[in-house]
Amino acid sequence: MEKSLNQNIIRELKEAILKSRYQAARLVNKELVSLYFEIGKKISVTAKKEAWGSKVLEQISTELQNELPGLRGFSSGNLKKMRVFAEFWMKHLNNGSAMPIQLDDPEKEIGSALPNQLPDNFANVFFSIGFTHHFSIASKCETLDEAWFYLQKTSTELWDYRHLEKQLKANLFMQQGTLPNNFDTTLPQSHKEKALQAFKDEYLLDFINIEDPDEEDERVIENEIVRNIKKFIMSIGGDFAFMGNQYRLIVEEQEFFIDLLFYNRKLQCLVAFELKKGKFKPEYLGKMNFYLSALDDTLKQEHENPSVGIILCKEKNNKIVEYSFRDFNKAMGVATYKTSTELPEQFKEALPDSETLKKLLD
Repeated sequence: MEKSLNQNIIRELKEAILKSRYQAARLVNKELVSLYFEIGKKISVTAKKEAWGSKVLEQISTELQNELPGLRGFSSGNLKKMRVFAEFWMKHLNNGSAMPIQLDDPEKEIGSALPNQLPDNFANVFFSIGFTHHFSIASKCETLDEAWFYLQKTSTELWDYRHLEKQLKANLFMQQGTLPNNFDTTLPQSHKEKALQAFKDEYLLDFINIEDPDEEDERVIENEIVRNIKKFIMSIGGDFAFMGNQYRLIVEEQEFFIDLLFYNRKLQCLVAFELKKGKFKPEYLGKMNFYLSALDDTLKQEHENPSVGIILCKEKNNKIVEYSFRDFNKAMGVATYKTSTELPEQFKEALPDSETLKKLLD
């Protein structure tokens, strides 16, 4: 009895400590974000009023260092970032009139004055994200909807800075719902919307570095994905759980193998990926339709939704894909992928050098 009581006390104390640490971290972050917004706003308003030159922020940074020796985080570069951050939200939140007051009180919903623009949980999400993430979002997003998309993803999926930058460069927001698919005719409306959000039109598999494109084939790509499965899941979305590669199905004593099989927790269904090194061909859908039928009959559980299949190929013509989908009764989509050797310059800048990539693949 005493042992059980002690364990309960330890568990309760542990929960209290963790909760306190979380609250403390949240309050510290709230104070920093609020401070940086206020500083950025003051700089923005004063710079426009006084017509500041390019060197003024350097002078301000130097004076702050003189007044507060040892002060960190207020270089001229950081002051510029604060200004960018503040100007974005001043522009998009009622021209800034509501933002300063509500930033001072995170318990009061930031979006209370703008119910048609912001969801109820906006303030909680906003203050859960560090300033480095905030600056990336504010400096690269054009609209409030786009910024909210990345804020929510960063908060709920715990994106680190590098992953956020990668998704911003890949323009994930604009890719939502663009996957060529037959979901309209194969999925119920509520399930269709979730499926459209779960899959992208193109995936950046930047952890795959194939030095000789002539040697590239489906099995090479598959092996690299399996060896870097955590990175692949980060590319396709955090709701996926890996079930296996070359997943074995037996139908009438014949063996069939699915390249990659996942389970999606949000969709509550099996998701099969088939890899193709070249252009999309209509016959790929027939094979995938067969796989999905077999999965639904032999592996899907009663409470789960019908399986979804994604053909992942190098190239596709959307009109050919559209015609190919007709008369199939299983939910499927066709996406493309790029590897590190095919990424444009703006993506390559965000990647490790070739030596680091080789170590990752070893």
